[in-house]
Amino acid sequence: MERRTIGAGALEVGAVGLGCMPMSWAYSGSRQRGDESLRAVHRALDAGSSLLDTADMYGPFTNELLVGRALKERREDAFVSTKVGLLVGEQHIVANGRPGYVKRACDASLRRLQTDVIDLYQLHRADPEVPVEETWGAMAELVRAGKVRALGLCAVGARGGRRSGGLYDGTIRQLRRVQQVFPVSAVEAELSVWSPEALETLLPWCDARGVGFLAAMPLGNGFLTGTLTPGQGFEPDDMRARHPRFTAEMMAANQPIVVGLRRVAARHGAAVTAAQVALAWVLAQGRHVITVPGAKRERWVAENAAAAALRLTPQDLTEVAELPGAQGSWE
Repeated sequence: MERRTIGAGALEVGAVGLGCMPMSWAYSGSRQRGDESLRAVHRALDAGSSLLDTADMYGPFTNELLVGRALKERREDAFVSTKVGLLVGEQHIVANGRPGYVKRACDASLRRLQTDVIDLYQLHRADPEVPVEETWGAMAELVRAGKVRALGLCAVGARGGRRSGGLYDGTIRQLRRVQQVFPVSAVEAELSVWSPEALETLLPWCDARGVGFLAAMPLGNGFLTGTLTPGQGFEPDDMRARHPRFTAEMMAANQPIVVGLRRVAARHGAAVTAAQVALAWVLAQGRHVITVPGAKRERWVAENAAAAALRLTPQDLTEVAELPGAQGSWE
């Protein structure tokens, strides 16, 4: 698989990574597929999808434990990205960026992941009660202690940008602040055919500085695969059950996007899928872009990994970019 760099270039990963969250969190049946998920992780590593993206809050904790089981056998094949800064309470998810907590959380993640170093440690969300520089400083100490290799920032505060200023203006301001403390190696944010907003300012900011861009939800929570049917419904524990874009009405309204992806796929042969076109389009947006599609089955992992070899033509790229914008709120 094609390799891409994170940060100053010393760290390399496969262009298509694996988002491990669906194996333990937020999707139908996530908690019942332990062995199947392990096989999916191994399939990803076999295919060159070396970046495994997890977080301590997924489960909570069970996702890191699952990834740790896989790493126990194949640590040298994997690039591990996990996150800190969010706690799952009984009723709410809350931020915690206190330096002491960050250090304790890192040690706990290392134990769950069964490793002595985390390749990329990301701030999941900034704590409004703690200056982000203090949180980032604690994370930098973890790098100096040899527990972490590089630091990343998730697109914190992005949704507020929809109401005031640019979508990622708040994230860019935070990036500027933490860069003064310790280098940012990667930014993780949503980027897909139906959510392309990061192309406006956030991706250019990263590209200009050689910062890796981890494209989260590149398949639109599964919609861009073309395997979901309008009105199919979702189990109560599936986050799409409450998502405005996944109502029967909005899924039907957004079908032209899937039709367009299939049309492009057909030009590349019967074996190419809409999902692969969607991933290849994201990869074509910049040399530092790494896609992180979530998956929990071997079949989807293999299909996603194959997208790294798909080369879209200029006509393909233009056609995908000109597909109808997604209808329905993303909040």
